[in-house]
Amino acid sequence: MIVMKFGGSSVAGAERLRHVAGIVKTYLERKPVLVLSAMGDTTDQLLEAGEEARLRGKVSVDRIEKHHLEVITQLQLPAQARKDITLLMEELRSLLAGIALIRELTLRTRDYLVSFGERLSVRIAAAYFHHSIHIPTRALDAWEIGFVSDSNYTAAELDRESRERIPKLLFPVLDAGILPVVTGFIARDGEGNITTLGRGGSDLSATLIAAACRAEEAQVWKDVDGILTADPRIVKKAKPVETVTYEEAAELAYFGAQVLHPRAIQPCMKTGTPVLVKNSYNPAAPGTRIVASVEKKNTPVRAITSRRNVTLVDIVSTRMLGQYGFLAELFSTFARHRLSVDMVATSEVSVSLTLDPASDLSTLKKDLIKIASVEIKTGKAIVTIIGNVRRSSEILARAFRTCQLIGVPVQMVSQGASKVNISFIVDDGEAAEVVRALHLDFFESLYGSAAAERGAGGRA
Repeated sequence: MIVMKFGGSSVAGAERLRHVAGIVKTYLERKPVLVLSAMGDTTDQLLEAGEEARLRGKVSVDRIEKHHLEVITQLQLPAQARKDITLLMEELRSLLAGIALIRELTLRTRDYLVSFGERLSVRIAAAYFHHSIHIPTRALDAWEIGFVSDSNYTAAELDRESRERIPKLLFPVLDAGILPVVTGFIARDGEGNITTLGRGGSDLSATLIAAACRAEEAQVWKDVDGILTADPRIVKKAKPVETVTYEEAAELAYFGAQVLHPRAIQPCMKTGTPVLVKNSYNPAAPGTRIVASVEKKNTPVRAITSRRNVTLVDIVSTRMLGQYGFLAELFSTFARHRLSVDMVATSEVSVSLTLDPASDLSTLKKDLIKIASVEIKTGKAIVTIIGNVRRSSEILARAFRTCQLIGVPVQMVSQGASKVNISFIVDDGEAAEVVRALHLDFFESLYGSAAAERGAGGRA
């Protein structure tokens, strides 16, 4: 079996669903399980409807209902499909009426609210696949195949038993020759309340199913040709990466590549299940395969990414010299302020680290100056190079040479524990120029090709 996950843009309307059905037809022999996101912008529209009910006491779902019913009409689906959607819309209106009455939208209610997007999309898609592919198809809410989570609404985690329940509940459906179409992103907690799995939740749903069922592979269908060597909005000549490791994919995602959330990679990493990132708009493209290990290639660098709008914190204290406990005290301060640290670089008397943008760091600074001198610098960017650890010296030398040639000073450097990434800080306004220059050197220039061959013939 395989798991095929399609994102919101891939199932946004009638024409896209027809296209997806054509893709699914070609994989029927491999017993696919489909995992779908909400159609197009439905999740955002549901959240807007929730705020409208909370703030103004108004219940408005006309735009959502109109779109889904229009898709049913365009696909010429049977009356039962329209009835299923109408019932869900009545449930949605009742929920919004309750929000409007008490003027409150809790996290638990928010999860219930946004769940309608996936629940609507799988019912329409299942009806169409049955209608167009002409095989038995069943729409399944994730809890029907064993998705039970904790009650951490908006960022729930599945319990351990879910991984045992999923194959027990899903395989009988497949064995009966039925095509399962499963909601991504959602689950139920032990009390039966609907929860959501947070950022990247639909991709995570797919990889959890694939890992639990020991699937042949998990396919994540996006609107790009896979993981690219750089952001195509910055580098016009960015090209798909054929294969990356789980660690490389996770680092790329964490440091700015938006193709796959790091959480979604973890289940398949544990079981060694391959993940294939494909483009639903260009199914002929080979995509990017994410696996445990990759045969060495000539190029020292796999991809380059960047994350903008980062805050750099420089901390200096002579208390660090030969003393223990200082770093523990320092990071406990960040923990008290609920701030997650990204990159860290240390010396005998100083620590430099980065944070995601925060609205107000003045109270953090007041706490930190009790133990050290502190300088907070905003408007920075992290540039990350994912590459061959055995050639890190070459990568660093060429990266610094490139920055020197274009006149960009590097303000901090860090190599992650995974050893597959080298990251450094530049000013936010310089990040795009740095990424383009690095891509030119490592992927486009004659010098880069010659250096790659020399490196491959030696240390790699």
